[in-house]
Amino acid sequence: MNFDLTEDRQMLADSLRRYLNDKYPIEHRNKVAYEAPFHDDAKWAELTELGALYALAPEAAGGMGGAGFDIAVVFEELGRALCPEPVLGALMASRILTAAGADQEALLSGATKYAVGLGELDAPYDLSEMSTVAKGGKLSGRKSVVYGGQAADVLLIAARDGDSLSVYAVQAADASITGYGMMDGAGAAEVVLEETPGELVLANADAAIADAVNAGIVGLCSEAVGAMEVLHKMTVEYLGQRKQFGRTIGTFQALQHRAVDMLTEIVQSRSIVIKAASELGGPDAARYCSMAKNLIGRAGRLVAEEAIQMHGGIAMTWEYPGSHYAKRIIMIDAQLGDTDYHLMQVAAA
Repeated sequence: MNFDLTEDRQMLADSLRRYLNDKYPIEHRNKVAYEAPFHDDAKWAELTELGALYALAPEAAGGMGGAGFDIAVVFEELGRALCPEPVLGALMASRILTAAGADQEALLSGATKYAVGLGELDAPYDLSEMSTVAKGGKLSGRKSVVYGGQAADVLLIAARDGDSLSVYAVQAADASITGYGMMDGAGAAEVVLEETPGELVLANADAAIADAVNAGIVGLCSEAVGAMEVLHKMTVEYLGQRKQFGRTIGTFQALQHRAVDMLTEIVQSRSIVIKAASELGGPDAARYCSMAKNLIGRAGRLVAEEAIQMHGGIAMTWEYPGSHYAKRIIMIDAQLGDTDYHLMQVAAA
């Protein structure tokens, strides 16, 4: 099979990589990722001008992509640069708005920032246990760890509406939002709703929400692959430079084998992302997305830990980029369902 990117996707990947390499070096990334608002508004505008968000939506919705591989291309480049911009919220919101047939030009152009509120303190992943309710267009409840919520203009909130889930658009100014930075950089928010007015976007939205989560998983897994590849390259280069006992440590066979083990995990991770991306939107999407999230959660931990161990003490310092890549790779496992949760999903399927 031919796994090469199409010409359009390769052009998008090249454009994003050039831009992020030039405009989002690790020093700038660390400066904005850990300080409110935990991203860079100017860089957000430039990123959207490149068409990154348009690649996340199908042509029928005003975009120029929307397939799993379009999502994978964008997020892999974000992962390579550890870019903290709130693209995950835009992706998931776009999937829901597409299902609703709603206009999303403001989202795709970057003029309006969206975030999606799904998880809760007592139901971080399992939406069947959600307690947020909607009555008469008013929402009450609390959403936790809303990615990009600290910078959002509009929140798409999943709420229990009778026997099914519905999605409501809530203006950020109408909700009680507490933004904060995550330990690996970028921002999230706690959103408290107390009879907060919301505009119905989509009723009976269970399928659309599941699709948005699956798309988010494809994005996160692709981001992890991009970050792991950079961290592996960084590790191999270090092994070729660091000297011990009068020779570079990369000449020691034990370390060579460990570096190869890292590469094997990354190749397997890319393979499962390709499968999950190809299944996105299909009947088996949830199963393959859970498989991808489980495998990448395990592979990511191995890659991050091996990189830190083979670097030694320098890998634990703030100044060395490897520490930030390792943190981000580990934290991706906790987003949209961790390794254990998705293992149970695969077993149940």
